[in-house]
Amino acid sequence: MKIRCVVTGRTATGTSIFVRDTAVDPIALTALPGFEFHRLWGGDAVPQLPCGGAAAVPAAYFPAANGFRFGFFTIPANSERAAAPLDLFAALAEMQQKLPGMVEVLEPANPGMHTTDTVDFDVVVSGECYLELDNGAEVLLKPGDCVIQNGTRHAWRNRSADPCVIAVTLVGAKRMAASESAAE
Repeated sequence: MKIRCVVTGRTATGTSIFVRDTAVDPIALTALPGFEFHRLWGGDAVPQLPCGGAAAVPAAYFPAANGFRFGFFTIPANSERAAAPLDLFAALAEMQQKLPGMVEVLEPANPGMHTTDTVDFDVVVSGECYLELDNGAEVLLKPGDCVIQNGTRHAWRNRSADPCVIAVTLVGAKRMAASESAAE
């Protein structure tokens, strides 16, 4: 998917301006054909306004507590994944280089399953996929469907013949021990 990112900001005198209006190339993984990640905006602290709009996306894929990320990711069609032989070591090494922090949350024994210290706001833009939780429960998501992912163990599964594109905002959260959160 071609992604265009328009960023606004303010001048020193307070005038609103367009700071950036560019196409953003995806981060593609050679070892995992069809997976793409568009990293568009982020920070590792609470944003401050006014903003000049020149912030870069931090290197780590997932934000620190109080941080945030915005982007898109594409899950390839089932047929595309099935046709490509998987070299797990090459895939993990490439992912570590291109998407720092991603490998640390993945479960090698359960491909695709992961848990992050984030609250994720996900919207399916095109295609469809299943969101699977750790107990095997699944829900089919189609364009326009959204998910609020509250730091739960999950995986995205595309069983269709078309790629699935998801817009995602990740907000860094502080994970508490289960006994601490039971009081809520």
